[in-house]
Parts: sequence; structure tokens; C-alpha cells
Amino acid sequence: MRNGSGSLARLGRRSPTRDLARPGARQESLREANLLLITEEIFASTEPLSRADLSVRTGMTRSTVSRLVEDLLAAAIVREGSPLIGPSRGRPAVPLMPAPRTLAGLGVEVNVDFMAARVLDLTGSVLAEAMVEGDFRSSDPAEVLGAAGDLAVRVAKEAGATGATVVGTTLALPGLVAEDERSLLLAPNLGWIDVDVVDLLCASAPEGVFGQSVRVANEAKLAALAVAQELTEVDGEEQTFLYVSAQMGIGSAVVINGIVEAGPHGWAGELGHISVEPSGPDCSCGSNGCLEVYAGKHALLEAAGLPASATAEDLIYLVKSGLGHPEQLQTQAEEALSRAGWSLGIALAGAMNVWDVHDVVLGGEFGPLTDLLRPHIEQQLQRRVLAARWVEFRVRESGTGPAPATSGGAMRALRAVLDAPEAWVPTS
Repeated sequence: MRNGSGSLARLGRRSPTRDLARPGARQESLREANLLLITEEIFASTEPLSRADLSVRTGMTRSTVSRLVEDLLAAAIVREGSPLIGPSRGRPAVPLMPAPRTLAGLGVEVNVDFMAARVLDLTGSVLAEAMVEGDFRSSDPAEVLGAAGDLAVRVAKEAGATGATVVGTTLALPGLVAEDERSLLLAPNLGWIDVDVVDLLCASAPEGVFGQSVRVANEAKLAALAVAQELTEVDGEEQTFLYVSAQMGIGSAVVINGIVEAGPHGWAGELGHISVEPSGPDCSCGSNGCLEVYAGKHALLEAAGLPASATAEDLIYLVKSGLGHPEQLQTQAEEALSRAGWSLGIALAGAMNVWDVHDVVLGGEFGPLTDLLRPHIEQQLQRRVLAARWVEFRVRESGTGPAPATSGGAMRALRAVLDAPEAWVPTS
């Protein structure tokens, strides 16, 4: 991981000069702003920085930087590495980096066919994780969230055994989340409407085990956050892309310069419910002809003649080798993929015309199918994107592994540390 960070510093970055620009700013406010700036510089850097490096980057005096760094060390937000002896005479530089196994975030996910929990520390390392498969369609939210809460408690305690303290928890759900970040408005594939999910998740949890705050967010947007981190490490620069993932339905998000663009209500990027064919089949959301009824996991497998329990790998093998089935079934599978790629291309073309974003990352069940879907997607992009003649499209696979929303949720929870490092500095 790049210096153990990167993505954490991009979560809702606040301007470190917000108080400096205000006439009559209190000395305390200046200190908080400077501490925030130092923290962001350490976490966003691709290489460990010394106190001298921080002084040059921020324009602060070395004595000011040293005092602020001591606060971050006391708060266990950063740690010192081994001194680096340079070619010049003088005191060796001491590199500063995110502290491992001190403060941590907990991400929890409930999806249609699994629930999972994962704890990440400030370096991005996984301290504990667990996943349980199940069928949660049309389920009882109290029962399912109670089980997810028990799973999350077990994972949080396992992380605590490493010496880490969970500072907060983020629950990922496949649906529309209310602005209060406590309630779920609608999750069609779960069959949930107007549920206070935070209360149900925490109902039997010991006090404090989930940290100082528990919030809920859209699963696809949290997954996109984890993907942005992954791709930034690979490419060495902030990422801009449309993220589309298939589980039972389709989740999606828009990422611009490493920031997930959620919109004023947090509902932006719902490509799965763009109608690609207004006269098409009914969708579980109440509309019809949605992308999800053509390219969702259930729809794709059904169209290919495979059972709902089949995987993307099963579909690939059927298309490439026939799996011992009649040629007619292989042709049916190829047509199902063509139809899914066609519908994805139409929905993505519309999004590109609105957002001016031309990179696509496919996750979930779409990931392994990327090579098979890409030609059909790109055919529609070339036809339907107004700027197609002047841009280069890129459709690639996400490599984040299973349940990326749990990683994104843990990163989101750790935002509390990086947005307000002064709150974690000991007062005595």
C-alpha cells in the first residue's frame, strides 16, 4: 500500500486553511488547522516524510512541525521509522508514517447472498475479517441485522486482540440510504423499506465495541472507494471512473479524482435503475426495462440457462468450452452476455454524456466477465457517446477481492481520525 494510505486522505477532504482565511481566527483553530494539514500530508504521501520534509511542504517552522508531530505520535496516529542517514552531516532524518494496529475502522456489509465484516487499521492492513453466505431476499431486517451485528462484534473483538481500537463503524447496504446515515429508505433486492438499520445492528452489541459512531452507506459507493484506493496504487495517480458491480442486482458509483460523487442526498450513480428499454420487463424497484433486469446476476444467469446458484466462472466455462452441454445452450449463454453488454453499454453511454467520465471499472460478478462483456459495451459507447471520436474508452476489471464495501466502510469510519486528528490527542 502506498505509505499505508492515500485513499483515507481523500475521503471528504476539508480545506486545512478554512480557519486561517477567517479574520480573527483563534490560536486554537490555527493549531487544529495545522495539525490537520500535517496529518493529510503524511497520509497522502507516496513515501514517508520527515519533519524537515513537512516543514518544506507546509511552510511551517520546524519547531511548529515538531510540536504537531509529537501530538500525532501521542495520539498513535503516526509512528516513527528508523532514522535515515543521508550524505550530508547532521541529525539523521526520522521518517513518519501511519501507525499500525492502533486506531481502526470497522466495515460491515449485508447483501442479498452474504454478510461480511472487516477491520482495517490506519495503514490499510486487514486486522480481522469474516464472511457468511446466506439468502437474504425478502428477509426480516431485525433478524438479519441482528446476525450481522453479532458477526461484527466477533470481528471487532478479534481486531482488538491485536491492540487496535475501533474508532467507528460503517454498514454497507444495497439500497437508498437516508441523509441521517442511520436509516435505509429502500433496498428492493432485500425487500426492506424504511428501516432504522443502525439501531438493529447495535441492538445486542456491547457498548463501545463499534467505536464512537455507527453509520450506514450505499454498498456500491463504499466498494468504489476501495477500488479507487486499489487503482491509485496501481497507476500512481488519483482515479476517475464509473464503477459498476453485479451481485443479485447492480450497484454503481461515480468517482472523480478519487472522490466518490454521491450527490446532495447520497443517491447519485444508480445506473442499475436506468431504463435501457422503457417497454422492457418489470423490475423489483417498481419500474420496468431497468439495466438490472438485463444485466443483474440473476437475470444474466437465467438468460444463459444456468441456475441461480451458478457463478460467473460457470458462465465463462460454458461459453468457452460448452461444459458438456448442447451447442444450443452455449449459444444461449453467448446471447445472454451480448444482451447484458448491450444494456450496460447503453446505460454507461448515458452516464458518460452526463459526467464526462470515460473509464469503466467492473466489479462483483461482472469482474471475471470483463473480457466477454467489453466488446459489447464498447460497441454501444462508440455509437452513443457524443465525444466518442475524441476520447479513449477503458473498460477494466476490479481486483479488490470479495466484499470490497467492507474495506470502503472501514476507510469511511477512519475518516473521523483524519478529519479531526486533534480529537484523538491526549489532553494530559
